[in-house]
Amino acid sequence: MPKGRKPIPRYRDHAGPIVLSQGFRPFFLLAGLWAALALVLSIGMIQGRIALPTAYDAVSWHFHEMLFGYVAATVTGFLLAAIPNWTGRLPLRGGPLSGLVGLWLAGRVAVAASALIGVWPAAVIDLAFLATVVAVTFREIAAGRNWRNLPVVMAVALLLLCNALFHAEFVGLVEGDGLAQRAAVAVIVSLIALVGGRIVPSFTRNWLAKRGAERLPAGFGTFDRTVLLVTLIALVCWIAAPSSLVAGVPMAVAAAFNLARLARWCGPATLREPLLWVLHLGYLWIPLGLALLALAAGWDGVPASGALHALTVGAMGTMTLAVMSRATLGHTGRALTAGRPLTAAYLLVTLAALARVVSALWGVAAMPLLSVAAAAWIAAFVLFLAVCGPMLVTCRAGQAE
Repeated sequence: MPKGRKPIPRYRDHAGPIVLSQGFRPFFLLAGLWAALALVLSIGMIQGRIALPTAYDAVSWHFHEMLFGYVAATVTGFLLAAIPNWTGRLPLRGGPLSGLVGLWLAGRVAVAASALIGVWPAAVIDLAFLATVVAVTFREIAAGRNWRNLPVVMAVALLLLCNALFHAEFVGLVEGDGLAQRAAVAVIVSLIALVGGRIVPSFTRNWLAKRGAERLPAGFGTFDRTVLLVTLIALVCWIAAPSSLVAGVPMAVAAAFNLARLARWCGPATLREPLLWVLHLGYLWIPLGLALLALAAGWDGVPASGALHALTVGAMGTMTLAVMSRATLGHTGRALTAGRPLTAAYLLVTLAALARVVSALWGVAAMPLLSVAAAAWIAAFVLFLAVCGPMLVTCRAGQAE
């Protein structure tokens, strides 16, 4: 906060529904619901048991709704929770927040009903959500002069462009051969590397310092900037040439750098607190996914789908679940410790990632493993909703109704 500016109270009286008092509340709730429901619908569509009136095929719809539906909602909830801390400004709430929620919901309905309303109207409605998120978050960053966090907003702007590219590919305006999918995955992985590189060592350092630990995680410095640059270069090479050594070699280097970065954060010392070790585990999926992509680029024995799901189900699924649950506990006044249900959710999303990756690598057991992955993913988010759902729709702990 700039000098001379008085802190603004962030929890002033809110006359409307509690769920609309802070941005993370509706978006984390919707993200948890959509993570489970969208997968159920995807499986039903792929198996021919459910027929949504969408112009998109089942696999494309699944990809779109998991990244531009679920992940986008999680990122929005995180930003709306973090920006008041970054800028000292009041959080988005009430009518403006309900309007943003309405845009997200409209996007889900529009894409699902695109065969009825047309692909172009569906695309415009769908893109309106992320466009508004970019505008709102940039306004807050600019008003608070918090330029340090502008790269996070730029990442969301790039995600918006990826969504536009996805729709353009579908209608034939662009011959991308999966370009939108790779670009969207690359943007989100880069965002996890950027934000994760701040919060994982920071939360770990605070927890260890309170317990008098002698060794603490390394602070953000030149090495971290180097890792981010190497990762970005590798991802750009993968976007451009996914099946060549032009991507494989940089991916292998980026995997090694990210693994070395993670090793500096004292992960083994956090095993007593699931809220912490799950963040380290989530970040671990980045070097694992990059390493698998490197192998897939130079060896036919490793399918790219396995590497892709290491980054999506593994890195994205684990990190988003970890961040949503931790932020929900912290911002609703609860103790920052995971009980058994949340710990079980973390283990289940890890099982989902492992099963999904192995199913791509081991064709003999692919179908049973796919079933395990789907069931574990759905169960993980049902547990998240069971624990955090009531917190998201009620007052902060210690506050009167």
